[in-house]
Amino acid sequence: MHFVAICLDKSDSLATRLENRVAHLAFLGEKPDVVKLAGPFLDSAEKPCGSMLVLDCPDEAAARAFLAQDPYAKAGLFASVELRPYKPVLGAYL
Repeated sequence: MHFVAICLDKSDSLATRLENRVAHLAFLGEKPDVVKLAGPFLDSAEKPCGSMLVLDCPDEAAARAFLAQDPYAKAGLFASVELRPYKPVLGAYL
């Protein structure tokens, strides 16, 4: 089952994001079977201010467990995380 994770950064947290970026990308890159699409949201100055991920997990509990292991989550970067079921219809990774 697919899920979209909408993760919004805490205000004034760019330093935390940058400090954990290499570990975050390595973590996601090690799980191509789970992470189907990922990237940052940008603010009006085009600086990262959150993340969006499309995950393929057996259920919501597995998706939440996966997100909890992300170095960004472990560093306390996110002010909020919304997880929604998603049905891909078009796109390159189907």
